Amino acid sequence: MKNKNIPIYIGIIVAVALMALCILNYFKKPLMINLQLVSDNFVSPVKLVEPPDNTGRLFVADRIGVVKIVKNKSVLDEPFLDLRENMVELQENYDERGLLGVAFSPSFGTDNKFYVYYSAPLRGGAPEGFDHTSRISEFTVSNSNPDKADLSSERIILEIDQPQFNHNGGEILFGPDGYLYVAVGDGGNADDFGLGHSETGNAQDLKSPLGKILRIDTDGGIPADNPFHNEIYAYGFRNPFRMSFDRKTGELFVGDVGQNLWEEVDIVEKGKNYGWNIKEGNHCFSHESPDDSPADCRNVGYNGEELAAPILEYDHSQGISLIGGFVYRGKEIPKLYGKYVFGDWSGSFTSAAGKIFVAEPSAQTKTRGWTITHTKEINSFVLGFGEDENGELYLLTSNEAGPAGNTGKIYKIVK
Repeated sequence: MKNKNIPIYIGIIVAVALMALCILNYFKKPLMINLQLVSDNFVSPVKLVEPPDNTGRLFVADRIGVVKIVKNKSVLDEPFLDLRENMVELQENYDERGLLGVAFSPSFGTDNKFYVYYSAPLRGGAPEGFDHTSRISEFTVSNSNPDKADLSSERIILEIDQPQFNHNGGEILFGPDGYLYVAVGDGGNADDFGLGHSETGNAQDLKSPLGKILRIDTDGGIPADNPFHNEIYAYGFRNPFRMSFDRKTGELFVGDVGQNLWEEVDIVEKGKNYGWNIKEGNHCFSHESPDDSPADCRNVGYNGEELAAPILEYDHSQGISLIGGFVYRGKEIPKLYGKYVFGDWSGSFTSAAGKIFVAEPSAQTKTRGWTITHTKEINSFVLGFGEDENGELYLLTSNEAGPAGNTGKIYKIVK
């Protein structure tokens, strides 16, 4: 004879299970990231930084060649720096050149020095057929106006000839050691192959500054402990467009834009080879079949060195151009503390569909692997991230794929 109470027992079990699931979900709420508009009417904002001078000013580098100041929540009418006459002419529909980076001296409050990375016309003596020259320059602030740079004070620190218009990198920042770190792409084109690319690819060629993270002493000379006795700090990168130091651990996080299949994030250490164009992410790469990851490839660099693995990768179903961010060390969003906040430019070249990602160290591995835990879709192209002196983060966006219009916006990431 069947027990008539079985359905009741099943109902109780289901109810308890659902209640337990609800309680579990309550204590594991998704990490909510909201965006608070700070300022707009930019063209193509790619970098935001607050200098160490206790003024609370935010400096925004716009790809078109100007640095603007956000002061007391308003954008000053006059640019802090205008380099448009010093730069190449940009393509409005799409361009990877322009004013790409700005960094302030660690002693900015006293020496008033800052540095920029921008695309200048091809210098005299550059190889024939090359596109332009990337320039890292030092400037000082006007003696009469702290909100204006002295354009005549330019001192060129470094020039790098670029064979093509794309893959310029462009991030510059000072490390905990006081040296200036410079992210440089592989020179452009595709596959790290073609005019201006060496037989092994520029990223693997230790005679070329292309495809590298450089470290330089802005007072002159090369740091004595640079691993190759030149400007090169680490190598094997395709297009390290954005990078940042974790202000707590000092680790250098680099977002390296992939090609057809894989995007990657690296924690970069001195002297290491990060694989491009032998590998794309953790996967083998061949310029003969860039749409497929070959089953086999060499597992070491051309000098027999180990290839360093990324801490995180994703395929192009998630986005097509990784935008590096920051490890959050602010106080306003406690649940975000220690997590890496970064993004992706868009899911396609034709529509503004960027993303914000949050990643954290994977609990399932003893290696340095990280896992994306949260995603937020943005109906704009994601161009960059910024960090203020309190460790709070900002998002830079535009609705245009190229440096055109005035849809560029600055948001603060809030709880």
